[in-house]
Amino acid sequence: MRITAVTCVKNEGPFLLEWIAYNRLIGVTDFLFYSNDCTDGTDALLDALAARGGVMHLPNPAKGRAYQMEALKDCAHQSIVQQADWLWIADVDEFLNIHVGDHTIPALIEACQNPQAISLSFQFFANGGVESFSDRPVIDQFTRCHNPDIWCGETAIEVKTLTRRDFPLGYYGAHRPFIRKGADVRPRWCDGGGRQVPQKFLVAANPRRIRKFPAKGARQLATLNHYALRALDSYLVKNDRGDVNRENRAFDDTYWRERNDPAWEDRSILRLLPALQAALDEMKSDPEIARLHADCVARHKARRDELLAQPAYQAMRAQLQKASPLPPQEEDMLLRLGLM
Repeated sequence: MRITAVTCVKNEGPFLLEWIAYNRLIGVTDFLFYSNDCTDGTDALLDALAARGGVMHLPNPAKGRAYQMEALKDCAHQSIVQQADWLWIADVDEFLNIHVGDHTIPALIEACQNPQAISLSFQFFANGGVESFSDRPVIDQFTRCHNPDIWCGETAIEVKTLTRRDFPLGYYGAHRPFIRKGADVRPRWCDGGGRQVPQKFLVAANPRRIRKFPAKGARQLATLNHYALRALDSYLVKNDRGDVNRENRAFDDTYWRERNDPAWEDRSILRLLPALQAALDEMKSDPEIARLHADCVARHKARRDELLAQPAYQAMRAQLQKASPLPPQEEDMLLRLGLM
């Protein structure tokens, strides 16, 4: 079974090897990376990995800001995608956590009775008080998350989707594929519990729900661990990557607070940690890969230090350190009820 993972990256160098190694463990055979405007060595590391096979690295074709959507349009024309049995579109901070069989994508497909698409619900992992970047597996550092069935005030939680080659495809979206107009069949499309997805999600009939559906019961077979925050210092670097001009502007900590709910602990993904560490050691036994990875790590730390020399980022860091551990929606509700 050929399974191709497609992702877009900008300055994700320190995290690439873990993501590739982990996805290989769960059955991904090929990778298509689109990169843009990298300053941390991400592109050089990807080129070296591509030279060794199994990884394809392309410049993002986008001319404006729609980097992900332009890449997804392009990927449909690439042979690495066209020849795949399954396509997995995800980000480098997202790890598919499979609970059945040997914890691989083929085992998940079998448990779901071989549908044409499987949409996996997010589970957002909190920062857990980790302030400093550490060059070790992300999945080992962060184990606290929100109640898996409720995120902030929502019981409908976003998904990412595995798509089979014969899906009646109109186009790929970042979260789910869209059915071709005029298609005379409805695909068998299930959630991470093996159940058929809701009809309105299937046909994208509800604009506010085209990326999500109720999470309750949707994680029996697999879930999607999303490490959107990582260490505090890495979050500052991520913030800078997306917005380099913060002068005279207040910082909105809503994104951080919504994903920093530590109410639950989930360590299930750690069953793969020994195999992941062994795979990482093997990748780094290649001197060039080890050198390029170390260079990405050094540049990541250097950028952190540059940012923390700026008053705006010093204030941002202090604000996040003091931020409430409750999502804004939950805190507002408790205040209205007089419970805080």
